[in-house]
Amino acid sequence: MTKKRRTHGSQGRQAGKKSVQMGAVRIIGGDWRGRKLPVLDAQGLRPTSDRVRETLFNWLQFDVAGAHCLDVFAGSGGLGFEALSRGAAAVTFLELSKSNAEQLKQNVATLQAKNAEVVQADSLVWLEQPARQPFDVVFLDPPFHQGLMQPAVDKLFAGQYLKNGQAWLYLEQEKALDWPTLPDGWVCHREKTTPEVRYGLFCISGH
Repeated sequence: MTKKRRTHGSQGRQAGKKSVQMGAVRIIGGDWRGRKLPVLDAQGLRPTSDRVRETLFNWLQFDVAGAHCLDVFAGSGGLGFEALSRGAAAVTFLELSKSNAEQLKQNVATLQAKNAEVVQADSLVWLEQPARQPFDVVFLDPPFHQGLMQPAVDKLFAGQYLKNGQAWLYLEQEKALDWPTLPDGWVCHREKTTPEVRYGLFCISGH
């Protein structure tokens, strides 16, 4: 799927005039393999591509089943729905745009995913509260060109959203940027690039 630039005004997933056109995101593997979920074809929508998601979930193949996951800038929900399809115990989707959040809720209902929660909120504000429980896997794919990656990383760790010593943190950002600063002991386990994107999976050293 073609990557598009995003703006922070809608948490990076929708900007400008509303559009009634629809796109789709395809689930790559698991129980819902091959299912296509409708997403708003709005200016600023930038779902993680099929190829990148396939690579990521190959990296995580032994760690998704039973995991509690957080999709911080959910947008189309492609990452979170992929995790649910592959046996995640629960996924929390954060999305600022009201229309995108409503579409996520519709897709949750279509899939009858009782272990999914959609929260319409500004992710950076939501992350300022202490975590009710830490997550096993966190997906962090913030809007491009808005400087949100480091603040989001800082709030994740300050709020103790990552399970001590066991969590995986997925980061996706512009190809040209350096990785954000992570706490001591956190290392890049795997990483790759596409013509536009740099993406990687991080964990505590020795995990």
